[in-house]
Amino acid sequence: MHDLLESKRIGSKSGLDSSLLIFLHGYGANADDLLGLAKPMSEFLPDTVFVSPNAPEICSGNPGGYQWFPIPWIDGSSEEESEIGANRALVDLNYFIDTIMENEGLSEAETVLLGFSQGTMVGLHLALRREHSLGSFVGFSGRLLRPDLIKDEKMSSPPILLLHGDQDEVVPFDSLREACEILRSNDIDVEEFVMEGVGHGISPGGLEECLKFLRSHLIF
Repeated sequence: MHDLLESKRIGSKSGLDSSLLIFLHGYGANADDLLGLAKPMSEFLPDTVFVSPNAPEICSGNPGGYQWFPIPWIDGSSEEESEIGANRALVDLNYFIDTIMENEGLSEAETVLLGFSQGTMVGLHLALRREHSLGSFVGFSGRLLRPDLIKDEKMSSPPILLLHGDQDEVVPFDSLREACEILRSNDIDVEEFVMEGVGHGISPGGLEECLKFLRSHLIF
């Protein structure tokens, strides 16, 4: 039996609750970090419920926040500890998604994952390996985990939008092009957007592009 990740929820602006967006925060952050986007996003996605979980582990590099898995060059963990943490987080997140969809009475096609940084990494990895495709996936400032396994492990290919600041000082900007090339080589539909002059963050222009993408792929 899995423990359900702690999370926060904001109901849809319209009260219809006909689609679901799950935020996946970055390393050292928490459920509140991306949930602040719910209010401006709800103006364009009025029927969408927003849910944001805390990652499963207290962040060793920032004890006030959470992590999906340890990062060796930040916290001194080993590569093995990092991989074990990532695998555990993927199991926990998969269970969380299934449970929240069931609680909300919504399907995969009505569900979107939106990740930032480490949240993008675990979310994208999982989105490609679920039995049924999610409605879409949006990832800011992340990279692919284990791209060498995609060919053998891919089970679904939701529409994907990846965005990255060209001045990112945390996750190299080249990670965007590398991810897109690998995904396309595996017959996965992906759009990319460069946030010009932006570091490791989400710009207004990036959020606007994200909203356009979501409105074109969510079921209304």
